[in-house]
Amino acid sequence: MQSFVQYPFTPPPGAAALRERIRGFLRDHLPEAPAAQRINCWAAPDRAFSEALGEAGFIGMIWPKRYGGHERHPLERYIVLEELLAAGAPVGLHWIADRQTGALLLRYGTEAQRQAYLPEIAKGRLYCCIGMSEPGAGSDLAAVRTRAIRTDEGWRINGQKLWTTNAHHSRLMIALVRTGAGSERQEGLTQFLIDLTLPGVAVRPIVDLAGGTEFNEVFFDNVLVPDTMRVGDEGAGWTQVTAELSLERSGPERYLSSFALFLEFVQQAGPVPDEVTANLIGRLAAELWTLRRMSMSTAAKLAAGQDPMHEAAIVKDLGTRFEQELPRAIQEVLDARIDLAGDGELVSTLSLLLQVSPSFSLRGGTAEILRGIIARGLGLR
Repeated sequence: MQSFVQYPFTPPPGAAALRERIRGFLRDHLPEAPAAQRINCWAAPDRAFSEALGEAGFIGMIWPKRYGGHERHPLERYIVLEELLAAGAPVGLHWIADRQTGALLLRYGTEAQRQAYLPEIAKGRLYCCIGMSEPGAGSDLAAVRTRAIRTDEGWRINGQKLWTTNAHHSRLMIALVRTGAGSERQEGLTQFLIDLTLPGVAVRPIVDLAGGTEFNEVFFDNVLVPDTMRVGDEGAGWTQVTAELSLERSGPERYLSSFALFLEFVQQAGPVPDEVTANLIGRLAAELWTLRRMSMSTAAKLAAGQDPMHEAAIVKDLGTRFEQELPRAIQEVLDARIDLAGDGELVSTLSLLLQVSPSFSLRGGTAEILRGIIARGLGLR
């Protein structure tokens, strides 16, 4: 990969009507919430909203109908996701199941697994989480130490997962664990579907600076998992999980988590902002539009059946940097140019983002890991 090559984003006919349909759904179903609750909304839980979205056919959009899906074009799904995130919709409960669990089961799962779980996910009733990061490993997935040992009854799993988004709301985890005795790094890794209600599973919240409990740590103490819950071939976990990460790293959530603050800032600035404010709005809008085009291009490449691993890493790295710099840039202008008296909505949103945005670089891979992937794609290492 010599550079980020633009891949054409060409959704099928009817995309404009679909965009209007999801906007109509949001007008009817989006719960009222202050801007501070609309940031990072893809982690925000709302069971009623997820179920309404499923009933309307906006979850499992690209899956086969026999599994509860709707066989829509992948780029139609992208349009729906973009509208949901731009509106700050609380999609956190079903987000990971729709984004990654379903795709993984369709590609590597058994027929029994697909029949058991995909229809409930598509209805917005079954929620899942990702078991990748661990203490001492972080984004270095090849360093995972959670281990599964085969027995006559199934697999006994022991270990710990960290930074597990919405594990306390989830029934299932897709966990990457080490099954190869004496294996190291990428070898001997396998993925399992783990029912978080099983004996020996403990989910504990990690309270962030703002008092949120989006992140969790999950402990496995001699948890018995039947072999029927293994996803894919034993030892093929590394190949499976790296393909899965392209889905996680390149979506519109990588540039829209801070969007509600940008909208509040533009509204506060008014129709004729001062020069400094206008310049910042223009710069942020240009960066946002560029990230959008890059994300859409990566989505188009995924839809074409390719694996844009390096492009996805670029989108994630640049998107995280944008979302972390946005509140700091707005804070600098607000402090110098705008009277904050009576402007509680903007200030509360900014305050929350300044506290939580540093965590954005934890999810989906740290900057160091992502830039290593990018460097290899450019042939620099």
